[in-house]
Amino acid sequence: MAAARASGLPWHVVRPEHTAHHADPGMGTSIATGVAATPDAPGWLVLPGDLPLVQPESLQAVACALQQHETVVPVVHGHRGHPVGFSASCRSGLLALRGDAGAKKILSQSSTHFLTLEDPGCTLDVDTPELLAQAQARLNGMHAMPDPHDQI
Repeated sequence: MAAARASGLPWHVVRPEHTAHHADPGMGTSIATGVAATPDAPGWLVLPGDLPLVQPESLQAVACALQQHETVVPVVHGHRGHPVGFSASCRSGLLALRGDAGAKKILSQSSTHFLTLEDPGCTLDVDTPELLAQAQARLNGMHAMPDPHDQI
């Protein structure tokens, strides 16, 4: 959420309680819920909550590319990542999503633009304790400040 705030882009968070009433909650249902909550948006960047190190500049770059393309997928060192961008022309398809399948079907039906980025936060998710530790180590390295009590 910090990256979304810092990007300067409008943002909306879909929380578990927003989808709990659905018979088949999952990534697809979450995307549909977010799109339904933002009907006037010119497009959507889908950023799962388990990618805590994505940089605001990456969000801005995908949003910028989305002005020229129907869908945008960031690629970091040959790996697809997030946020994935969808233009307003994808709205009805996004609203129809259910369950945990996500939006791969929509991407396969569009002319997707692959945007090369250098942000490892686009691909480093925290699905396991090991990956969480890796993300925490990277975050500590990004924000490492010298201790004022250290002698130089």
